[in-house]
Amino acid sequence: MANPTGFLEVERQDRGYKPPQDRLRTWKEFVNPLPVSDLTRQASRCMDCGIPFCHQGCPVNNQIPDFNNLVYREQWQQALDNLQSTNNFPEFTGRVCPAPCEAACTLNIVDSPVTIKTIECQIVDRGWEEGWIAPQMSPRGTGKRVAVVGSGPAGLACAQQLARAGHAPTVFEKSDRIGGLLRYGIPDFKMEKHLIDRRVAQMEAEGVLFRTNFEVGVTVSVERLLDDYDVMVMAGGAEHPRDLEIEGRELSGIHFAMDFLAQQNKRVAGDDELRAAPHGGISATGKHVVVIGGGDTGSDCIGTSNRHGAASVTQLEIMPEPPARENKSMTWPNWPLKLRTSSSHEEGCERDFAVATKRAIGSEGRIEALECVRMDWAKGADGRMTLQEVPGSEFRLQADLVFLAMGFLGPRHNALTEQAGVEFDPRGAVKASVNDYKTTSPNIFTCGDMRRGQSLVVWAIREGRQCAQAVDAFLMGTSKLPR
Repeated sequence: MANPTGFLEVERQDRGYKPPQDRLRTWKEFVNPLPVSDLTRQASRCMDCGIPFCHQGCPVNNQIPDFNNLVYREQWQQALDNLQSTNNFPEFTGRVCPAPCEAACTLNIVDSPVTIKTIECQIVDRGWEEGWIAPQMSPRGTGKRVAVVGSGPAGLACAQQLARAGHAPTVFEKSDRIGGLLRYGIPDFKMEKHLIDRRVAQMEAEGVLFRTNFEVGVTVSVERLLDDYDVMVMAGGAEHPRDLEIEGRELSGIHFAMDFLAQQNKRVAGDDELRAAPHGGISATGKHVVVIGGGDTGSDCIGTSNRHGAASVTQLEIMPEPPARENKSMTWPNWPLKLRTSSSHEEGCERDFAVATKRAIGSEGRIEALECVRMDWAKGADGRMTLQEVPGSEFRLQADLVFLAMGFLGPRHNALTEQAGVEFDPRGAVKASVNDYKTTSPNIFTCGDMRRGQSLVVWAIREGRQCAQAVDAFLMGTSKLPR
């Protein structure tokens, strides 16, 4: 245990942000790391619980009390080794994970959890700074080739684990750069993309091959790919966005959130406007922006719009406003439903809850306003409580630009899935169990959002690791890779 009385002596302290007026001028990250002395004090707050609920909260099962103890004792390299034994990319999760581990921390019962996410991020950042992170080469090759389709966190984790088991994985990515959602779905102000590039360089040194601008099912058929590879892993993510089927949906100025976020990431990467937005750019400069959807993607649209210089930003959520503090006795250690205010919200945004969008209004083919209505819980004909419109609550909202950030329905059903001949589960995701990650087609596996539906980066990493273990066992009869 780090310090038996640390949680009594040290108050919770987390990383801070640069002021909004400063960070809105740049696309770079704006988090201020804690000084080492403060970080070790924060690590001392860990109680090393008899039942570490943080393990349950963390999808990759990080050994959180162990690395907290090592940080408290300033044994940084050992802490890094411990962290990387369960998580291939802690610098990703240390920036964009919502930290379900902290929600499950015993100290969260009194709203004062250990700053696990901050500690994790600063362990791995120091590892890179000190040069402790190097390629982990397999001592020998197996001669087995694996095609990994998709270079998001699931595909990258799967490929890295397979390379370390001695196989020869090739990652196929339909976009022009590696990273999937990490590259083109998360703004640079939350996670700069050089973090991906240095992991790709590490993986290339470990024997992973990368092919960009290569869409399996279009550039090459699945059948041909399986002629050249022993196994194919489908890790293409959940890219089918939920649409808003209302009158006026066809008006110009209504866009899916990812179209907006991806083009801005390409601009930040140095692409010219034609390459970043070949079908016409989307700019929020001087416009009244409405974001429909209250999740992380909606928050990313808010932060991006504010950096463009939007005249106003409003976020609509169809569900009622959640409580500021959850009922601990009903939710802990599970992920709680409560009001969450992101750094992007703090930069400037009006939020409105329990609102449904009924109609888009415009002229000359361009969006000008949204017709909305208030919603409330009411008992339906079957006796169940459902959201229903409040009579007489209609109102209009000025809108020059509308972003749809209402989540994803699952993977796209396209040439890849058709040629693979896989079955889908009732939610539209590729059907496979977590026991072996096998699809219903021979020699084809799947993992990440393509299998489980829209989820977190940390869940994608977990599934990629577990899928790699299943593929290794399939190819070799047994596997020494961890799950």
